[in-house]
Amino acid sequence: MKKIRVLLIFISIVSFIWFSLPLSLSVSLNIGNMTGLGVSVLLFIYSVWMPWFHKHLEEWRIHKVKKWLWRGILTAISIIIGLVIVESACMIHAACKKPKENATVVVLGCRVYGQRASLSMVERLEAAYEYLTEHEGAVCVLSGGQGPGEDITEAECMYRWMVDKGVDPQRLYKEEESASTRENLAFSGRLIAEEGLNPVIAITTSEYHQYRAGRIAESLGMEYGAIPGKTAIWLFPTYYVRELYGILYEWIM
Repeated sequence: MKKIRVLLIFISIVSFIWFSLPLSLSVSLNIGNMTGLGVSVLLFIYSVWMPWFHKHLEEWRIHKVKKWLWRGILTAISIIIGLVIVESACMIHAACKKPKENATVVVLGCRVYGQRASLSMVERLEAAYEYLTEHEGAVCVLSGGQGPGEDITEAECMYRWMVDKGVDPQRLYKEEESASTRENLAFSGRLIAEEGLNPVIAITTSEYHQYRAGRIAESLGMEYGAIPGKTAIWLFPTYYVRELYGILYEWIM
């Protein structure tokens, strides 16, 4: 029992620090790190007072009303774990969907700080750059409008990054009106049709976001593959948990 308590305390502390890291590096508080921090605190409390919890748990098992309440809690936890497993499997499967040869790369925009690309944007751009380097016949649509705190559009920021890396500007197309993933793909699809580009696309976004982006692309009638950007390990837990909520919302709505 003591070893288990020590292990759980250690896990809860590491988890709390892991979900706190993005907050110390300009990533705003969101449902992802809020959930992670909350679960970490609950796990810590449980670990420290484990004997007390187990003593009262025995009382709950005997008491008729509390017994059914406890079964309800266990059922809810089981459902949550099941959902996490299913959603994670969907994310992994979507991120492994290989793009076609010389597909039109569509890079989904994300946060820009002034005129500087965020780390998540750079991760997506690096993945797209690698594909463009390996497929010289491919072109790229950079998709993203201008949001609060951004001095230029996300598309313009990505365009500058690509050009600085040596990509021929004639291979780059900017879509500068979108403000959501659905608009990213819908407006990019419209631009692709107007420019007569290959309608088969390769969606470039963070690996955890590929599933939702793919579902939207399918709803728009787009044939697609995935070019996942690799999220920094200290950011991944926060965005992964946030995406779990996003997928669940997508399923419900």
